[in-house]
Amino acid sequence: MLLSGSSSQSLAAALAAATGERLGDVTYDSFPDGEQLVTVPPAVDGERAVIVASTQTSDAHIEVLQLQDAARDAGASEIITVLPYMGYARQDDAFDPGQPVSARAVARAISTGTDRVLTVNPHEDGVLECFDVPAAGVDAAPQLAAPLPADLTDPVFLSPDHGATDLATSVRDAYGTGVTDHFQKVRHSGSDVTIEPSEIQTAGRDVVVTDDIVATGTTMSEAITALDDPARVFVATVHPLLAGNARLKLARAGVEAVYGTDTIECAVSEVSAAPAIADAL
Repeated sequence: MLLSGSSSQSLAAALAAATGERLGDVTYDSFPDGEQLVTVPPAVDGERAVIVASTQTSDAHIEVLQLQDAARDAGASEIITVLPYMGYARQDDAFDPGQPVSARAVARAISTGTDRVLTVNPHEDGVLECFDVPAAGVDAAPQLAAPLPADLTDPVFLSPDHGATDLATSVRDAYGTGVTDHFQKVRHSGSDVTIEPSEIQTAGRDVVVTDDIVATGTTMSEAITALDDPARVFVATVHPLLAGNARLKLARAGVEAVYGTDTIECAVSEVSAAPAIADAL
């Protein structure tokens, strides 16, 4: 049985359709002091429970722990926790002395209530090692090729840095044509980082900028502005956080369209990560 977190209901429904598993009737409540409460159906008794919940907020993390505990108490034979988007995954190191490795702290907490974890395109694969149960990554990047225009002109698929070229390659391969390259990340100080275009020629060509997460959109929009006269620019991201005025920044930089998956359900969630997750289940 699939048990959805409150922020992943569309993805859970798509996953139910892709796998044929039943979609549980989960309810979400809160108390006047802000504490949360979830309720799972008693029919989970004796079944495998697949919890599907993105954790882009701290409340969502609590909700996952509650879903796990309720499913176990209801008699689930096995619990698999699917984190379409894993919050705190970018805090995979202690930035300064005295600070936590937040990704590890969150992973350990989630591990206590599950038998296995799947997470979609974690920011760093090393995060998977933070869990105390078997954990695996799911690549949903190929899904991002589907909403791209079919008539891209001599396309260039760009990643934000050399380390993320695999994601750009995944989208390019699924699209079927084009070349891949990456921006050059230049660190000026501990907090000042800029992204500059590589040497590839973009004049007159369609450019697809790919990334696992688009959060504020600041560095990406700055890099796009510096491209050499591209024909059109599109952004394809697995996790469309798009915090604050990120979408506006990208539009002002000349981005024609932003395409994301439903790991974070929002207006640009053009495709579902469900097929990739279904294959991993």
